Amino acid sequence: MEHHVKPLGDRVLIEPIEEPEVTPTGLVIPETARERPAEGIVVELGTGRTDKEGKKLPFELKQGDRVLLSKYGGTEVLLEDKTFKVVQSDDILAVLVEPRT
Repeated sequence: MEHHVKPLGDRVLIEPIEEPEVTPTGLVIPETARERPAEGIVVELGTGRTDKEGKKLPFELKQGDRVLLSKYGGTEVLLEDKTFKVVQSDDILAVLVEPRT
């Protein structure tokens, strides 16, 4: 996908992971009752945060990471008929990792 968007500063472009529309027992969840997505995939990173001395600080995540987000943080944007979120790095609470076997 070409999204032609480069977030600025410590902002990150996230593709939200939508919850299923049907529960495991088969109940349909209406759109008005669905939770806001709290997980997403990192699509694009900004240029990074700058410290007090003007030095760029690296991100602690990378493209493709699955992350846990603050539910009400960020701004939704529509790109190529898909909804994304632009969030500040502070709105990313954790990187979800696969359990080791």
